[in-house]
Amino acid sequence: MKKFQTILYYCYSPIAEAEQFAANHLLFCKSLGLTGRIIVADEGLNGTVSGTPEACAAYMEAIHADERFAKTEFKIDDVEEPSFIKMHCRYKSEIVHSGLRDTSIINPNEKTGKHLEPAEFRSMIDQEDVIILDVRSNYEHSLGKFKNAVTLDIENFRDFPEKIAELEQYKDKKVLTYCTGGIKCEKASALLLHHGFNDVYQLHGGIIKYGKEAGGEDFEGKCYVFDNRIAVEVNSVNPTVISTCYNCGTTTAKMINCANPECNEHITQCDNCGEELQGCCSAACFSHPRRRPYDGTGYYVKVPQPVHESVK
Repeated sequence: MKKFQTILYYCYSPIAEAEQFAANHLLFCKSLGLTGRIIVADEGLNGTVSGTPEACAAYMEAIHADERFAKTEFKIDDVEEPSFIKMHCRYKSEIVHSGLRDTSIINPNEKTGKHLEPAEFRSMIDQEDVIILDVRSNYEHSLGKFKNAVTLDIENFRDFPEKIAELEQYKDKKVLTYCTGGIKCEKASALLLHHGFNDVYQLHGGIIKYGKEAGGEDFEGKCYVFDNRIAVEVNSVNPTVISTCYNCGTTTAKMINCANPECNEHITQCDNCGEELQGCCSAACFSHPRRRPYDGTGYYVKVPQPVHESVK
C-alpha cells in the first residue's frame, strides 16, 4: 500500500483579504506536514498538495469546512513518495493567469461552458458536429492529448485569448474544452462564450478525472502534471505513445526540464539522449557553466521565491 497521496483541486470563490489568507494557509499546511504548491487570489484557490493520507484527509476536511470552499472537488492519487520537496502558498492576481487586461469580462462563477462528466464527454467526442479543444500549452499537449483534438500553439495559458480568432471556424460546432484538472477550462470556456461561441462545454475534472472515471479512453500519451512526477498515465483502455524525443525523434513518453537552469525548457527526451546530453536539450546547454547534475528524472527543485513565513 502506498504511503502518501497527492491531491489536486481548485475552487473559484471570492476570498476577502486573500494575501493574508495565503500567509495563514501556508502555516496551516506546514502544521500538517504537507508539501505542495498553492496559489491564492481574490477569485479563489488553486493547489496541489502531497502528504500522508491522514494529513491529506485533514486538509480536505478543513477546506470543505470553510463555506467558501465547500464545493471543492479533489482528485486524489496514491503515490510512493511526496510529489513536492517544499510547501509554497503564494498570493497572485489570478489562480490561473488568463492574459486578459480586463479580467472582469468573464466570471467562472456566473457563466462558463456546460460541465460534462467523463462518461458524457466520452459519448460526445466522436460526433461529427463536435470539436475537441485542448486549452493547454505546447509542452503539455505534445506529451499527450485526446485523439483528433485541436491544439493551440501557446507557451502559456495567458496566450489563449490571442488564439480565439483562429477558432472562429468552429463557431457552428459544439466545442468541448479540456485541460489537466479543469481550472483552465473554466476561463477558456467563459471567454469563448464571451466571444460569441454558443455551444461550449468543458470536461469536468479534466484529464485526471477522465482517467479515473472513464479509463482514459482515446487519450493518447501521458498527462503532464506540475509536480515532481512530471507525467502520469491516463489511458488504461487503448493506451499509446505519441511524443518523440526532442533530439533524435525516437518515440518516448519521458519528459524533462533542460538541465540548464537558464533554459529549463520542457522537452521529451529518450534515455539515450538524456545520458549523452546529461538532461540538456542541446550541446550549448550541455556546455553551460550552471548546468545542473542530471539524475535521470529531469526534475529540479526551483529556487525558492519569497513567501510568507509568519503572520504579521
